[in-house]
Amino acid sequence: MNQSIVLGGGCFWCLEAVYQRLKGVTHVESGYAGGTKETANYELVCSGQTDHVEVVRVHFDDALVSLTEILEVFWTIHDPTTPNRQGNDKGPQYRSAIFYQTNEELYLAKKSIEEVASDLYADPVVTELHHLEAFYPAEDYHQDYFIRIGGRNPYCTFVVAPKVQKFKAKFSDKWKSDI
Repeated sequence: MNQSIVLGGGCFWCLEAVYQRLKGVTHVESGYAGGTKETANYELVCSGQTDHVEVVRVHFDDALVSLTEILEVFWTIHDPTTPNRQGNDKGPQYRSAIFYQTNEELYLAKKSIEEVASDLYADPVVTELHHLEAFYPAEDYHQDYFIRIGGRNPYCTFVVAPKVQKFKAKFSDKWKSDI
């Protein structure tokens, strides 16, 4: 059955690039969630005027990959202990967040924080848990960014590519080779 979860863990290009390579994921869409305005765009979100988070909506076939596995990858590819920051990306739009749609997703997110994330990190996990009120797709030029631009953008070379390689090294059995 096809399901989806919305995750924020820094720049959406990083998350999108990794989840596109996870077996069982059928589609990944970059976007914005959690803000105070009814609409969001890159310029407004980066200005801090909306309080949105850069996120990805991960669509997956739960017969092939579970939400628990998706969250395990999530904890591995970003640092959930740094508020409003991932590496050199600073601002509230880069905070760690899970936007759940059901009580089961909330339960699994809390369980994953306690059982997986807390074991991976010595510092307290600051990942926010919010009910998904709205998801705003990012502009077209943000979609499939790493696939389209890749090594032509230094940010992708020095930030996105290492996260993809980290994912491949840790989860080689879950690597989707047909991307």
